[in-house]
Amino acid sequence: MLIATLIASEPGLGAREIATARDAVAGVGGVAGELVWLEQGVAADLPLGRIDAVAGRAALEGLLPGIDVIVQPAAGRAKRLLVADMDSTMITIECIDELADYAGIKAEIAEVTERAMRGELDFESALDARVALLAGLGADMIDRCHEERVRLMPGAQALIRTMRANGARCVLVSGGFTVFADRVATAIGFDRALSNVLEVADGKLVGRVSRPIVDADTKRRTLLAEAEALGLGMSETLAVGDGANDIPMIQAAGLGVAYHAKPKTQAAAGARIEYGDLTALLWAQGYRRESWIAA
Repeated sequence: MLIATLIASEPGLGAREIATARDAVAGVGGVAGELVWLEQGVAADLPLGRIDAVAGRAALEGLLPGIDVIVQPAAGRAKRLLVADMDSTMITIECIDELADYAGIKAEIAEVTERAMRGELDFESALDARVALLAGLGADMIDRCHEERVRLMPGAQALIRTMRANGARCVLVSGGFTVFADRVATAIGFDRALSNVLEVADGKLVGRVSRPIVDADTKRRTLLAEAEALGLGMSETLAVGDGANDIPMIQAAGLGVAYHAKPKTQAAAGARIEYGDLTALLWAQGYRRESWIAA
């Protein structure tokens, strides 16, 4: 049995929007059941019966301006493992771009980052090329960048702390750097963080990343290994990210979510969030606001 969770980025989910969604479901041969409000005007579950999930998504995603829709099986919606990307997912920036700003080369590096995240460049080669341009930058700029630029994504702490309070394990896996990811993971409340190591010598960046690289396959393998260690089926897992290097883990997860993502990632994901913040993933799992663990 499928449900569609309708999530408004701001209060604005009403009778007109619900009726439009019902009509769209009927248009693909479904019969929508009785609406269940998770919070009046903000989030609601619409049972879809046994229609095809792909047809349900196609009918509902993008239908209602300002409203995200996640279609999934009703059973097992509260996941027991989350694996998440960091840059532009759990935090609002791309750390390497902001670090490059302190070296005066942000525009040059940001262009490569954007192309890599769109899947136009090989991730490892693009990472090596960008890091090489940072050679000689004072390592003290890392702390300055963290203090001045790193900001948690709205909803990140509520998502992770609520899931963990309900028995889920949460893992941050980033193609970025330990000097940022470890602190971000602690601030948000993750169980574990895995990311790349920037090499430093004599107080300066060397311009290299230690091997092995945390790449797309690392993210997928981490999801699979964590699930196996917990004795979980993949239907009990959730993965979220925004870039092309997140696609393998998003496709492997029970619920794979493209978060404010690049087009290639959106096309590959089983669900996408375009309007809301990370609390959309709490609504999607059936957590009502009164059960959220606030920051």
